[in-house]
Amino acid sequence: MLEKQIEKRLINKAKKLGGLALKFTSPGKNGMPDRIILLPGGQIVFVELKAPGKKLKPLQQKRFRQLRKLGFQALKIDSVKDADEFIREVFNV
Repeated sequence: MLEKQIEKRLINKAKKLGGLALKFTSPGKNGMPDRIILLPGGQIVFVELKAPGKKLKPLQQKRFRQLRKLGFQALKIDSVKDADEFIREVFNV
């Protein structure tokens, strides 16, 4: 499965359940996650999408640590199963 297919599934499911999965870019701050997921109730989750089995690069790991230190969730999703599990957990479905 390609990263784009996983990403599309995540975007569509989040939208159906009342959330947004926005493309996230941060000029001047490389290594930030691909998507910022905005959930009902004001919850924010940062998501890095990867092809199955691909690992985070060292700079991405650093950004995850920074986000988590600030109290945000930062997750890597690299399969449809992970995307579906994420949706079930954050949307309580």
